[in-house]
Amino acid sequence: MSNQKQLIEKLLADTPIQINGQNPWDIQVKDDSFYGQVLKEGSIGFGESYVQGKWECEQIDELITQILLAELDKKVRTKFDLLTKLQFLFFNLQNKTRAYIVGRQHYDLGNELFEKMLDHGLNYSCGYWKNAKNLDEAQLAKLDLIAKKLGLEPGMKVLDVGCGWGGFSEFAARQYGCTVKGITISKEQAEYAQKRCKDLPVEISLKDYRDLQQHYDRIVSIGMFEHVGYKNYATYFSKLYNLLADGGLFLLHTIGTNTSHLGNDGWLNKYIFPNGVLPSIAQLIKGTEGKFVMEDWQNFGPDYDKTLMAWYANFIQSWPSLKTKYSDETFRIFKYYLLCCAGTFRARTTQLWQVVFSKNRKQRYDAPR
Repeated sequence: MSNQKQLIEKLLADTPIQINGQNPWDIQVKDDSFYGQVLKEGSIGFGESYVQGKWECEQIDELITQILLAELDKKVRTKFDLLTKLQFLFFNLQNKTRAYIVGRQHYDLGNELFEKMLDHGLNYSCGYWKNAKNLDEAQLAKLDLIAKKLGLEPGMKVLDVGCGWGGFSEFAARQYGCTVKGITISKEQAEYAQKRCKDLPVEISLKDYRDLQQHYDRIVSIGMFEHVGYKNYATYFSKLYNLLADGGLFLLHTIGTNTSHLGNDGWLNKYIFPNGVLPSIAQLIKGTEGKFVMEDWQNFGPDYDKTLMAWYANFIQSWPSLKTKYSDETFRIFKYYLLCCAGTFRARTTQLWQVVFSKNRKQRYDAPR
């Protein structure tokens, strides 16, 4: 055990992180089996050992930030990390028969949890904080920014790919007079969005994007591309290209990474977003070649740090009313998930992109900010 502890301490030697130190980002070890678990299982072992109560940390978000800045994630490679990558390499984990797995595991956990954690509009993606004072303002600003980038006008037919609980679908119909088709792979989300938009020209379906038909003046995809998978990028962009009318605009709002990867972090893949993959610029743009014209690319990744910390504050504040329905394990899983993700954006290893594409558009495009 002492050798395993020494190995961990050696890895941390060039970072401000200490074992059982006094700083809020230091790891407080409660069970010495933590050391072997991390060395053997990598990121999965690190996350699972936290959920199991083997260590604590006052500021997990800052701990993860320091780990990533020191690139410790690249120095601990295990067979568990390799197996995760091999799965993504050899199998299409996001094919049509598997596309609904993440809906059942994560998005169908219960609307009450997300109602407590998210803004009042249930927008489960990065807010736009440029002029916002709180989470609700940031999410409304994001919706309006997207609408303006798309140049929405009354009567336009809009496709919302991965509509979630219907936030943008309702916004586009109510504020801009559009007719909207929204799709999601979550049963809970679909039912909620249908009720939310019942008096509006909005149709919500439980459907995979590959099964869509018809043509649309505008297409938007907010926080859904992370579930497509790199093996399906060409299919995804080809499908949306065929669905978009000539002269139309398509806005993609997605998390992205600085380097290309085959799969997701092992712990996030197992406990939060199964089969998820974050695209790099190279992976994303390759699927659009010969199809769309890229009109605008905006990165406001640091805004996701603020968004996640706002979700975390809501989650912690609401836990007393949620804990009768959810286990202590769920509490520690969500706490670790939200703070870890905030740390990745703070370290700038992950980004938030809004990319506007056009199809056979002749006129100049000027993006609002």
